Amino acid sequence: MATARISHTVLEAARYAGIEKTVMVGTVCSYAKHCPVPFKEEYLMNYGAPEETNMAYGIAKLNASIGAQAYAKEFGLNICNLIPVNMFGPYDHCDLNNSHVIPAVIRKINDAKDNNQDVTLWGTGNATREFLFARDFAKAALLACEKPTTPEFINIGTGQEISIKTLSETVARLLDYKGQIIWDSSKPDGQPRRCLDVSKASSILGFRATVDFATGLEETIKWYLSSVK
Repeated sequence: MATARISHTVLEAARYAGIEKTVMVGTVCSYAKHCPVPFKEEYLMNYGAPEETNMAYGIAKLNASIGAQAYAKEFGLNICNLIPVNMFGPYDHCDLNNSHVIPAVIRKINDAKDNNQDVTLWGTGNATREFLFARDFAKAALLACEKPTTPEFINIGTGQEISIKTLSETVARLLDYKGQIIWDSSKPDGQPRRCLDVSKASSILGFRATVDFATGLEETIKWYLSSVK
């Protein structure tokens, strides 16, 4: 409900204030659980409901994006609708109760290393995700403000997917963790796969991600280690 209220408030404020352009930020969670890969913008709402653990958030954000299209049509708002993948980078939340996958994995593995223990991670590790460095998304958002756009959906990502298992093994290597990674398959994997078709971002915004995953992960880990000293 909070997501829906915030989005409505933003749109109303933009209308009343006569904002020159409003960039709405949706979420990859709005795509159907078993959406064909890579996800194309036209697949939204055409392949069923979002994955169960993300359903409420995904639908709320999709409602906001569609609402923005309605504001554009009814009130003439200049809208750009971005649909980003999972983002990561320094200054992320690392609270184990509500953090996203990368900061959670970094913290769990680093804690296990400090305590000379094995680490248990959720799921099977087989699910895939696509990750975008936060600084790259900031560039995409600026381009969305500057370039002429319509309210159509535009995926923002790298177009590359990685399994949670490979991600976790990479974090372990970068942290020089020698313990065992145990997968708790009683916990959910979430959406089986996530990978976007990012051709619209290139053709409409001229956007391509410039920070490769390994470089972004190294910078994020370096920030985390410095923050816990």
